[in-house]
Amino acid sequence: MTRPAKPGRFRSATIYEGTLRASTRSFLHALGQDDEDIARPHIGVFHTGGEMSPCNLNLREQAQHAKTGIYAAGGTPHECPVVSVSDGLTMAHSGMRFSLISRELIADSVEASVRGHQWDGIFGLGACDKNLPGLMMGMVRCNVPSVFVHGGSALPGQRPGPDGADLNVVDTYETIGKVLAGDATLDELDAVTRACLPSAGACAGQFTANTMGMVSEALGLAPIGSSMVPAVFSERAPLLRKAGKTLMAAVMGDAPLPRDIVTRQALENACAVVSATGGSTNAALHIPAIAHEAGIPFHLDDVAAVFARTPLIADLKPGGKYLARDVYYVGGAGVILRELLRKGYLQGDALTYTGRTLAEELTGAPAPDGRVVRAVEEALSRDGGLAVLKGNLCPDGALLKTAGLKTLVHRGPARVFESEEAAQSAVQAMDYQPGDVLVIRNEGPKGGPGMREMLGITALLYGQGMGDQVALLTDGRFSGATRGLCIGYAGPEAADGGPIAALRNGDVIAIDARPEARRISVELTDAELRQRLAQRATPPAARLGGLLEKYALTVRPSHQGAVTHSGAVTWLRDAS
Repeated sequence: MTRPAKPGRFRSATIYEGTLRASTRSFLHALGQDDEDIARPHIGVFHTGGEMSPCNLNLREQAQHAKTGIYAAGGTPHECPVVSVSDGLTMAHSGMRFSLISRELIADSVEASVRGHQWDGIFGLGACDKNLPGLMMGMVRCNVPSVFVHGGSALPGQRPGPDGADLNVVDTYETIGKVLAGDATLDELDAVTRACLPSAGACAGQFTANTMGMVSEALGLAPIGSSMVPAVFSERAPLLRKAGKTLMAAVMGDAPLPRDIVTRQALENACAVVSATGGSTNAALHIPAIAHEAGIPFHLDDVAAVFARTPLIADLKPGGKYLARDVYYVGGAGVILRELLRKGYLQGDALTYTGRTLAEELTGAPAPDGRVVRAVEEALSRDGGLAVLKGNLCPDGALLKTAGLKTLVHRGPARVFESEEAAQSAVQAMDYQPGDVLVIRNEGPKGGPGMREMLGITALLYGQGMGDQVALLTDGRFSGATRGLCIGYAGPEAADGGPIAALRNGDVIAIDARPEARRISVELTDAELRQRLAQRATPPAARLGGLLEKYALTVRPSHQGAVTHSGAVTWLRDAS
């Protein structure tokens, strides 16, 4: 029998080289590999494909193109599907507790497969909200040559009737509110339900998936122009093959590793593209988590500093007018990144997975079209589309999407709910008043556990015509598709004894999200807050079992990214 020659520097030689690894070679031969295939670098192709949501539906098909590119460039690809939990199918019920947890499961799965099988590189392909950060976290944790590609957005639907306006899934949520308010019929709701999502792909607006797709480009982990190509467009096939070939050049050559790429510069670039596009508030949870994998302390305050100095230049839903497809047609995320670079809002010397700088990769990107993406001089807002608020109610900070808001100031009485279900029941019954601040607590990372997002409630309020007349505050999350005066990630959370736990019905809450203020406070003295917290009864521990129990015991606060381990992972010594 001829044994493969030792490839030298390839880590994967550990699993098949030498007499003791003959049985491993049997497994590789059973996979359809010959001696030449076995001697090549072995690449894990990680995707979250499956039938749990439209976001994931065609990812396995896309992964085949990536595998083709890898093999053509001298690698042996191994398809490695990983778990995914759909935000769409978990919305507004207890299953949403597993959404954020799935980010950790994905990162852990990448680590287990790469370190267990000694893969030489990682190709990551994901499309639903937690898939993108989870895969990127796994790449940075493993620190082998890697490339990420967002699986792309769905095409928008078309509203039934003569106007033929674009539809996306948020229109269904808001139409539910209109039905409850008596402003739409069940037949109209059914028509929107059937029309809003006509293809595979992530939700079409600048919600969490598309925000994190742009983040992957800004971080330097993804090809420029890749994130905004719709999921069903044929252009994705050569894009994925080329990305696979470029990954192999990194594996074979001396390109930077993920921890060389994900630096403080790159993280600030990622925050800048979120702010410039009015992106998802969830990015302020995911970017610190990616930083954590690189061993970089980068928390909500760091995110806030970039948000405050970066203008809003893309007019994207939910706060604006346009969708991911429209960004694709004007040139992709590179248009936004190049415009930010032109005016000094990006650090162009940050490295990318190709070994070139971000500035070099952006050469040739088109100029803004002036409609979907504006020049910085004509920005929609000078200070970006998101804001971090602090005060005696949220000393660790809370997050608000300001893009598209009609007012940044609100003062009103608290209406306190102990869970999402309690708040949802009240909103469905329209049992609240204009001016109220609806407070939903016990939904943080530890207290939920799982930090549920609550698009269902916020969309109902807009459908009822009340989205601009009330405010919401929670230690849980709001969806990237949420709009309105909805403040999430309140920290410390109630389960950690944060001030939100001391609130009572009728307490007056003052919100001032203007750039010169960025405040959220309750009109109580510090002594009153301390006294209430000291008198607060500790709720009985829930019998969670399984995954939720493990998560509640290990998760860290949201302003630190809700991570579940202590810091950057280092490789164990190879078995060879």
